[in-house]
Amino acid sequence: MKSEKKNSDDTSFSQLMGDVTPLPAYDRIDPVPRMTPAQALQREKDDRAVLQELLDDPGNVCDAETGEELLFLKAGYQKRVLRRLRKGQYSVADTIDLHHMSVATAKQVLLDFIDHALDRRLACIRVIHGKGLRSRNLPLLKMMTNKLLQKHSSVVAFASCRPVDGGTGATNVLLTARRSAAP
Repeated sequence: MKSEKKNSDDTSFSQLMGDVTPLPAYDRIDPVPRMTPAQALQREKDDRAVLQELLDDPGNVCDAETGEELLFLKAGYQKRVLRRLRKGQYSVADTIDLHHMSVATAKQVLLDFIDHALDRRLACIRVIHGKGLRSRNLPLLKMMTNKLLQKHSSVVAFASCRPVDGGTGATNVLLTARRSAAP
């Protein structure tokens, strides 16, 4: 029944429009289907997978920057102490920033900071020394921090921080539970 009505409507419309002529189309441009540019879909998937992997496992990022990483473990201590320190598994109780200090000033400030931490019985502290990017030749504060911490009798271990905590521009330091004689 509906198809009969539709057919009759189509027929009556055609009869009504039979003598109509279409208007000329001036300045009309026929649409051209756009060609989508080729995409390297597999490369994009690989890039996304790498980024996701880096976000899922921050340990890989830390391992990637070992070239300038500071690491030290005093003899007689287990290697797992250093592993845990590198992974940031110790709670950092206090932090000091040595940026914009001369080497001599930074050395004295760092020694005072360690003494103060030992007086307060802190186990883990963080020293921000920078990466030496603005130094003319060498990262002087970083080198001074490395030497001082290795010689300090109360330092058990130290390691450069994870990238999220400052990377190789900061160092986590593990101190002994009891106070020892200073260097």
